[in-house]
Amino acid sequence: MATTRRKLTSLIEQGVIPPEQVPLAVKVAGLHPSPHAWALLIDRLLLWLGGLALACAVLFFVAFNWSDMGRLPRFALVQAALVLAAGIAVWGSASVMLFRVALTAAFLLIGVLLALVGQAYQTGADPWQLFFLWSLLTLPLVWAARFDALWVAWIGLLNLSVWLYSSTWGGILGSVFFTDNAALWGLVLINLAAQVVWEWGAQRRGWPGRWAICLLALGSGVPLTLLMMAWVSGETHALTPIVAVYPVWLAVLYGVYRQWRLELFMLAGGCVSLIAVVTLLLARYVLWEGQWNEGGLLLLAGAVFAMGAAAVTWLKRLNAEGAP
Repeated sequence: MATTRRKLTSLIEQGVIPPEQVPLAVKVAGLHPSPHAWALLIDRLLLWLGGLALACAVLFFVAFNWSDMGRLPRFALVQAALVLAAGIAVWGSASVMLFRVALTAAFLLIGVLLALVGQAYQTGADPWQLFFLWSLLTLPLVWAARFDALWVAWIGLLNLSVWLYSSTWGGILGSVFFTDNAALWGLVLINLAAQVVWEWGAQRRGWPGRWAICLLALGSGVPLTLLMMAWVSGETHALTPIVAVYPVWLAVLYGVYRQWRLELFMLAGGCVSLIAVVTLLLARYVLWEGQWNEGGLLLLAGAVFAMGAAAVTWLKRLNAEGAP
């Protein structure tokens, strides 16, 4: 669906709106924020900055005065701040913004409390357990907040947990994903599943946060590209799951974001991924395994330029088709 700005630009380019009437049209369309909108933005910005600053202040205060504070004062301070954030969330539940700020502060303070437990008692737990337990304990808060940024932060905790787990144990779920690239596969599975669920919710339930879907697409697309590039640059080209998963991912990406709904960001990401993989493939056979010379380097540069120009031309044509 075209935005108001794009519609207005199209009308101006078609001459429907005379040049002398452009300022009035911009004002009527509401493209320039009003003083009330600016005041609302500043009010919300100060509320968010204040809430996050207070939550972080608890962490820095405990860390800076670690040697001067006993174990009990440390826990009392963090727990009091956590109870205060929960109380504000309950008391200010009528205000959606205040409710979300308080739950976000509580989300951060739970992580501070878990880190404090690990430092005070030296449990010997692996780092991935801290972030995984943090994600489990904060899931009810995130669910209650129904806030896209907080959901992204929660998914980020899962990503970090899987990465640290696979770095520690070298695999995921025992021997099921016991590979050198288990961490990348874990990121792909988590972010791709989250993207599918969020995309379904956006289309069927009106969930906000298109930016979050794009971020999740990066979280799955970048590891997939790295996995494919690792296969290309490997010593042998044995058949591995990435050989089948990568082309299927590109085909689904094209089918969903070209045929089902046009989204240039996703298509541009797919183009960049494909260009990176093909460039590495050409570099391997032209420069590494072939004879290193200026001709091969020039051929590689020309191929990159041609693929980039073709991708830009295609995306510009799609953008023109999607314009009103």
